[in-house]
Amino acid sequence: MRRKIPSTGALITFEAAARYQSFSRAAEELSLTEGAISRQIGVLEEYLGLQLFHRVKKRVSLSDIGRAYYLRVREDLARLERDTLGAMAYQNGQQFLELAVIPTFTSKWLIPKVASFCERHPDITVNLSERALPFLFGDSSFAAAIHYRHPAWAGCIQEDLFDEELVPVVSPKLLAGRQLRSAVDLASFPMLHKNTREDAWTRWFAAAGHEELAPMAGPRYDLFSMIIQGACCGIGIALVPRLYVQDELRDGTLVIPIDFSIRGLKQYCVVYPEHKKISPAARLLFDWLIKAAAEERDAQLMSQTSTRLQADSLDSGYSRSP
Repeated sequence: MRRKIPSTGALITFEAAARYQSFSRAAEELSLTEGAISRQIGVLEEYLGLQLFHRVKKRVSLSDIGRAYYLRVREDLARLERDTLGAMAYQNGQQFLELAVIPTFTSKWLIPKVASFCERHPDITVNLSERALPFLFGDSSFAAAIHYRHPAWAGCIQEDLFDEELVPVVSPKLLAGRQLRSAVDLASFPMLHKNTREDAWTRWFAAAGHEELAPMAGPRYDLFSMIIQGACCGIGIALVPRLYVQDELRDGTLVIPIDFSIRGLKQYCVVYPEHKKISPAARLLFDWLIKAAAEERDAQLMSQTSTRLQADSLDSGYSRSP
């Protein structure tokens, strides 16, 4: 039975025209005439029995069904291109891994780890695509996801990396030389909030023994990357995952005013379908990431222990002073 699929050429033409909502700009991109674009779209609409574009004078705009169809076609063409490039590279012994990832975590932690992995394994190429929410592997071409634990990952194996640890950070210029000695001192500064973590500061102050403090005022942002940038600019104090600000803490752009942390809402992990056998290349990468996460946990624990011992020693010395 013949598949009910339009020609690839028609779909590529439609994707370009829909992306620009302009036949003339699609023609420029594809090196065709505007008339050729119009004819291709007309043939596709006739094949589907649908009107993909509204045409008013010399302007075009997507219809409702045209917009929905465009989103699926765009994704399918991108997947087809990735699969084609992977097949073309196979003859050279190159292996490709398609991973779904979450944005700030990927830029702050994952990409440096993947870079060092690829230096060790140049025959493995790791492709990363952003997926903010859990999804069904059966509807995607992803071999795995570097994500966070979630009940939606039904039928999947989840191998732990580490728990999220939230710690306050601030720009030294906002402190202006002030020494903060307790959690109460933080309350006098503006707080930065994440839209999906409205109670984060409330939880932090409660864990620090100050349930009466529940600061809700201050700017709100969608992403941790925005909050970190806001803190760097001196807009306020941010409560962010410690692993996201390692570079800023090292170079002094940010400091931790009160080194007291709480466990966040996320547990980062490697996720892959239970029923699907993972490739040796994927197993190598997963083991690399799990080992890197364990080493960082151990290093962080040693650092915190050393800091506490130093603080205890100073307190003891002060108590013996006259």
